[in-house]
Amino acid sequence: MKGSRRGRRDWRRAGLGAIAGVLAAATALGVGQLVAGLTGANGSPVVAVGQLQIDLTPPWLKNFAINEFGSDDKLVLVSGILVVLAIFAAIIGALATLRLAYGMAGLAVFAVIGLTAAATRPTATFADLLPTLAATAAAVIVLRVLVNRIGPADSPGPDSRPDTRPARAELPPADPAASDVPVPPDLPRPPSGVIRPSAADVAGSAAEPVRSSGPRRRSFLAVSAAAAGVALAAELAGRLLAERSSVANARNALRIPKPSQSVPPLPAGVNLDIPGLTPFVTSNANFYRVDTAIVLPQVAPSSWQLRIHGMVAREITLTFDELLRRPLIEDYVTLCCVSNPVGGPYISNALWLGASLASLLRQAGIQAGADQLLCTSVDGFTSGTPVQTVMDGRDALLAVAMNGQPLPVAHGFPARMVVPGLYGYVSATKWLTDINVTTFAGNYAYWAQRGWSQQAPIKTESRIDVPNGLSQIPAGRTAVAGVAWAQHKGIEAVEVRVDRGPWQQARLAAVPGIDTWRQWVWEWDATGGNHMLEARATDKTGYTQTAVEEPPEPNGATGYPMVQVTVG
Repeated sequence: MKGSRRGRRDWRRAGLGAIAGVLAAATALGVGQLVAGLTGANGSPVVAVGQLQIDLTPPWLKNFAINEFGSDDKLVLVSGILVVLAIFAAIIGALATLRLAYGMAGLAVFAVIGLTAAATRPTATFADLLPTLAATAAAVIVLRVLVNRIGPADSPGPDSRPDTRPARAELPPADPAASDVPVPPDLPRPPSGVIRPSAADVAGSAAEPVRSSGPRRRSFLAVSAAAAGVALAAELAGRLLAERSSVANARNALRIPKPSQSVPPLPAGVNLDIPGLTPFVTSNANFYRVDTAIVLPQVAPSSWQLRIHGMVAREITLTFDELLRRPLIEDYVTLCCVSNPVGGPYISNALWLGASLASLLRQAGIQAGADQLLCTSVDGFTSGTPVQTVMDGRDALLAVAMNGQPLPVAHGFPARMVVPGLYGYVSATKWLTDINVTTFAGNYAYWAQRGWSQQAPIKTESRIDVPNGLSQIPAGRTAVAGVAWAQHKGIEAVEVRVDRGPWQQARLAAVPGIDTWRQWVWEWDATGGNHMLEARATDKTGYTQTAVEEPPEPNGATGYPMVQVTVG
């Protein structure tokens, strides 16, 4: 029975320690967020660890996350970090009830991880370390105070009841002289002068509890409530401080000048008006987003600058006001992510407005031998863009507006790159702040360091939008429709086939140029049963989309888009 009681008591202590550990972690996160609100959101411990995790993620896992979670991939990542943190915090708290040094060692491990993550960011400063340092100090204080309220390892926890059972007093034999019970004559009498406890003394001792834990229990609950309150208040205050750096008001107040070179009106027939078919222009709200930023950079136009340097005749530093005073060009350009699977959603089309990037580079004077623009975002992300592609006459833009509005923050406000014909990771740097004119041999950009190709022209591809295969369609005449793209080459033809039969020519929609996707449709006399639909595109160079299936890494997926449909 004694062992059973001790076992239950140990489990209660471990449970209370786990609660203490979770509360210590919650307080640390709140304090870290509060300090990050003062020093910059990218210094938040969770954000720093999340960014480090993104940096260490292999391409196959990155593609899995994007395909499974889409734009919610970063939310899933942060949620996963918080779950893992809570589990380990509970373990650390439980260990701390055995020995406080174990809990302190666990917190030290978390501190090292947080500091390493913050210090290894490309734009890291000493201020970025402060949130983790403050968070660690808060966790140490809360864990120590709560564990002390639980009590030492050989005492009951704060939720145990006082033991009021009579104590078993080990008393010396009673003085025969003071007892009415006869003492056998063969028993030795106690030495004279020994004081024996009276019956009243024994009774009083038996009535007292061995230990009272009520005050300790109340103290643990009070400190736990206080820690939870501090964690919540610090988290909310940190978020409010972070919102002060928001550039939403500056963006809303911005007035973009009219273009000096307007795009012609869209030709008739650019939209085929088929239910379920992707529209020619993607709204800002629906435009795909794939990047490495957990927290969106907040860059005020008044503080934005672009530095162009490296292998140039003269270095240029451009302010946002100076950028807006340059001739602005308007053009429809389709952007595509290299992680887009065959028939995937990570491609969109918009009307962009911006200054000619080629004009800026000519002003800087590119030196012989330079073949790469190493472009850097304000958060340290880099992409490598071929110089030749930017300078060959296409509308490579330093964009400031999207679909007639200032760039959304999620899409690079106040300025980003847009280069037709290249996958986004080598052409579409958001929150652009630096262009180093250099060579591919001498510098590797972010994803090139992780095994992706340094130069990545977009592959000729197509996608089937309708039918989508999610529901049964009626027999008879039905539209098979989708989009096809071969940016800066143009789409010449799209073909469709059913159940690996002969290819059938689809009808193409009109397009304003060769830098956008193109809608297509084929009328199918659908018969009952299960069928496989496939499509392929041919670009204006004569190249036809390949059937060979390849994953997105290292330079874009290939294969025919396929849709299984049931005709009833």
